[in-house]
Amino acid sequence: MSRTGEGPDSSRGNGGRAHTHAAFSALLEDSAEELYESAPCGYLSTLMDGTIAKINTTLLNWLGLDREDVVGRRRFVDLLTAGGKLYHETHFAPLLRMQGELRGIALEMRTAQGARLAVLVSSAVKYGSEGDPLLIRTTVFDASDRRAYEEELLRRRQEAEHARAEAEAARRQAEADRQRLADALAVLQRSLLPETLPRLPGIETAVYYHTASPDRLGGDFYDLFPLGDGRWAFFLGDVCGKGPEAASLTSLTRHTLRTAAHHDPTPVTALTTLNTVLHERYSASGDPRYCTVVYGILEPGRDGGPATVQLASGGHPPALVLRADGGVDLLSTPGGLLVGVLPSAPVVTAGTTLAPGDTLLLYTDGLTEARTGPTRASLYGEDALYGFVAAQAPTTAQELVTALTALLKGFGEGLDDDTALLALSVPRIPAHPLPVTDDPR
Repeated sequence: MSRTGEGPDSSRGNGGRAHTHAAFSALLEDSAEELYESAPCGYLSTLMDGTIAKINTTLLNWLGLDREDVVGRRRFVDLLTAGGKLYHETHFAPLLRMQGELRGIALEMRTAQGARLAVLVSSAVKYGSEGDPLLIRTTVFDASDRRAYEEELLRRRQEAEHARAEAEAARRQAEADRQRLADALAVLQRSLLPETLPRLPGIETAVYYHTASPDRLGGDFYDLFPLGDGRWAFFLGDVCGKGPEAASLTSLTRHTLRTAAHHDPTPVTALTTLNTVLHERYSASGDPRYCTVVYGILEPGRDGGPATVQLASGGHPPALVLRADGGVDLLSTPGGLLVGVLPSAPVVTAGTTLAPGDTLLLYTDGLTEARTGPTRASLYGEDALYGFVAAQAPTTAQELVTALTALLKGFGEGLDDDTALLALSVPRIPAHPLPVTDDPR
């Protein structure tokens, strides 16, 4: 009979564990010399002049050297590459003599086959009982993987810097191209508008043009020119679309109206001619083009007297007249159709007289369709414009355009369409000063 837990199987198990423990203990009984020679890092000891006195097998195997060719025959610096030798002489050795110890210094060793071996070196000076330096003990770690990792990081960094440099160059090129395009578009835009307005006898003029985007040609236009008989023709309008197509349409519209005005300046006739030209030019292509426009004839009065105005409109917002007494009249032209849509379009006319102190305002819908409010969800609208203009009356052409320009700039990003303003006013007749007398009464 056996005791509980002490059967034959239990005895066999205890014997197996004892055998395993004995084998493991045997593995730990390596000699110090074997541990030194087979360590996972390189060891060497040198005299103070660098002559190698002892080196382990691990480092010899890394370098492909024989112990007999190294011990007592070479110095530590002889195992280094040219760059490593220079660094050793100028930095490593002086610092080691001063500090007595250095850790983790990156160097390169040269193998017997001429290959480079990246290593991390730590050295310490061993001193005698009297403090005299006896020898230098050095530990060498293989840093090939670390060097490869660092080189990969460097390569990736260089690639990233190169990519950033290319991106920056591309950005600068794009900015330069954009500026050249903007300059070219600005020149082309100016070619579609008169450089300056002519001086009219007895009439003050003012104009303003806002381009919604410097990268795209606008479609608003205006002009003022003499007819040769004391009368002046003027017009202001807005073509459909943006960009080169709009520029082409604007150019055709301006030249057509100028030519038609010199042939027959009657407002209805001029707009009828424009409608025919635009419809014939674009309807056949399947891409109809059209515009809104108000065209007028101005005849200044003599000696600063009232001027007469005859207008015709094709789908354009109505003109406003600010009176000298502070009132505002709306030159309504309802029923006028977009110019160029149909072979024959109705044209609506209106007329007025500008007395001294009166101002006529023409504008495009970029002004009334500017987006306002915190969310830019509301349009400025004709009622708001009417109220703003009424608050300016009476005023001059230049004062009115200046006020409207400030209003437009106040819209900020809400002003997302081109806007043109043209104002004409008859100056007030200055009051005659009272005669000066010597009579105290």
